[in-house]
Amino acid sequence: MENILFDAYKSKNLDFKNRIVMAPMTRSRSDNRENKATELTAKYYQQRATAGLIITEGTFISPEAVGVINVPAIYSPEQIEGWKLTTEAVHKEGGKIFAQLWHTGAYSHPNLHNGKKPMAPSNVNPQQQVFTAQGFQTSEEPQPMTTEDIKQTVNDFKQAALNAFEAGFDGVELHGANGYLLQQFFSKNSNLRNDEYGGSVENRARILFEILDAIKEIADLQKVALRLNPSLNGIMGILVDDETIELYNYIVTRLNEYDLAYLHLIEPFTDVSDNSYAIQEVAKHFRKIYNGTIIINRGFNKKTATKVLQDGYADLVSFGTPFIANPDLVERFKSDAPLNQPDQATFYTPGEKGYTDYPTLNN
Repeated sequence: MENILFDAYKSKNLDFKNRIVMAPMTRSRSDNRENKATELTAKYYQQRATAGLIITEGTFISPEAVGVINVPAIYSPEQIEGWKLTTEAVHKEGGKIFAQLWHTGAYSHPNLHNGKKPMAPSNVNPQQQVFTAQGFQTSEEPQPMTTEDIKQTVNDFKQAALNAFEAGFDGVELHGANGYLLQQFFSKNSNLRNDEYGGSVENRARILFEILDAIKEIADLQKVALRLNPSLNGIMGILVDDETIELYNYIVTRLNEYDLAYLHLIEPFTDVSDNSYAIQEVAKHFRKIYNGTIIINRGFNKKTATKVLQDGYADLVSFGTPFIANPDLVERFKSDAPLNQPDQATFYTPGEKGYTDYPTLNN
């Protein structure tokens, strides 16, 4: 019997050749003055186009969104042209590709912003090592965003979505996970605001729905998705708290009104089994709440991915690291072939090594 992983997935909004998704992963290959995706980027994604869906590495929506060097962005004409190389290459292989739209918020450094403090919901330092042109540097206290800054950021997401569609992407995924800007707004310990964007669950989620409403003005939301990491705890300065479950239940329930392409969820990064504030089984929890397509992520292999699909908790499974070392991951899963092991030393280094030079079964 054919494994459910390899079944086509069709919904009102989506049409994928299998249920295997390439997860977004920063690879730091845009070491050029324009911070644009290149022919090398296109080759990397083209090699992996047998996935039902590719989600790109996070791509910065504006200069203010930048939180690390050598990452491709999507706010300039040159960057749009750069991404066209990738979308054309993936489509040539019959693949589908979404751009992940990214703003790092407090996870940044003044050296990435001409000496200015990065902007965030509040002046809470995430205490992270940030990769800059001067090497790794410790994050600093960010500049709290004004209401005007927030409105501009909403517009930046809207413009980035417009740019992504101009570049030929099949859709966009908002990065609302892993401790970056949107999750900094969601979390009580990183959002200390007392205006309409702070305090209550509804206020802390407000920016997300303003972004969705803004994008709706220029695009069909059936081509827009969202990634969430509800049980992130103790990473990037984010902690689960007594309102975390209420907040994510509110967000996901309200998303039912938006008819998105999908909701991309991440199971806990760390052991939260003793934490009563944390959602232990994310996909299982939100399957009862969310009416649309769910992609689940976090350390899956062929066996565990098959089980989560068979159990009905998700519709698709995204794989990260296995796709780095195995451009033909789908074929390897189909034939139960051994997987190449990734070279972690080349995850974020320039050039082809550890990027486009992993062997396939056919070479």
